[in-house]
Amino acid sequence: WRDALQSVAGSRPLADYNLLRGNAGLQAALALQAPGLDTSALDALGAELGRSDMQTHARLANQYPPQLRTHDRFGHRVDTVEFHPSYHVLMAAATAAGLHGTPWAQAAGAGHHVARAAGFMLFTELEPSVLCPISMTYAVTPALRGNPAVFQDWSAGLTSRAYDPRLVPWRDKPGLTMGMGMTEKQGGSDVRANTTRAEADGQDAWGARFRVTGHKWFMSAPMCDAFLILAQTAGGLSCLFLPRVLPDGSRNALQIQRLKDKLGNQANASSEVEFHQAQAWLVGDEGRGVSQILEMGTLTRLDCALGTSGLMRQALSIALHHTAQRQAFGKTLDAHPLMREVLADL
Repeated sequence: WRDALQSVAGSRPLADYNLLRGNAGLQAALALQAPGLDTSALDALGAELGRSDMQTHARLANQYPPQLRTHDRFGHRVDTVEFHPSYHVLMAAATAAGLHGTPWAQAAGAGHHVARAAGFMLFTELEPSVLCPISMTYAVTPALRGNPAVFQDWSAGLTSRAYDPRLVPWRDKPGLTMGMGMTEKQGGSDVRANTTRAEADGQDAWGARFRVTGHKWFMSAPMCDAFLILAQTAGGLSCLFLPRVLPDGSRNALQIQRLKDKLGNQANASSEVEFHQAQAWLVGDEGRGVSQILEMGTLTRLDCALGTSGLMRQALSIALHHTAQRQAFGKTLDAHPLMREVLADL
């Protein structure tokens, strides 16, 4: 009985360690896929993400999930989402590490994207929820090039290492984030069944402008600065760029109906929204919206795979750490043959 108590007391959480240095598999993959890559930034990120204070931020961001504020105290629509301060600490760390759009702004070569993928996996070990807007901001660049004028104005902010959560015009922010809205209630994965409509509203510096009316059953990260959405135009289902704040500084007519109830991913806000004559600009060709937005969707799916791998690695690290401390029947758990088989499988 006393030995059991001592073994419980002797087990300590995995904290204050370097996530990269403890991951021989990831180090080997980097050496293979990007030989000659300077991994000093990744090493520093691995040390930062393993710190106990960052683990506390990850816990708090999920323990106190985002809150929707549809109206202010005077009854005016504000449609804002309030986050725990730890969420912003994590977002700032992810953008400072260049895990969003930064690789697109760097010199040609696959090494920057490989390093970013490794960093994304490491960050997932700490906290995956905040990586939703980070992933979409990374993934949007190929699709957003379909509107050269918007891309020219927004690319610097989307690749900047600055984080600015304010809802102000793009030109007043050192850093920008982007989300996505495809899914509707009646269609689900069948986006061609979308009923949201976009009516032509003239031309301006960003090209063909539309007025959007409809809804999205799933709008990822509603506090992003802008979104790529799908809507039916006269030419068919099209991809549109829809900012939260319009160029004149006014709020776009996007109303957040509610935040999703989820089993996990608590730190991230996922939402249902309605558009009431919201302004948006065409990206790519009319009627080619699915192929246009899937240039973004394909890269977010890549991040789903990277993130899953990171979660599995963290589970393994915790298991190895715990079984090396916990004792049973006179020796540590990882010294028992059956446990060693389980750990080897993991």
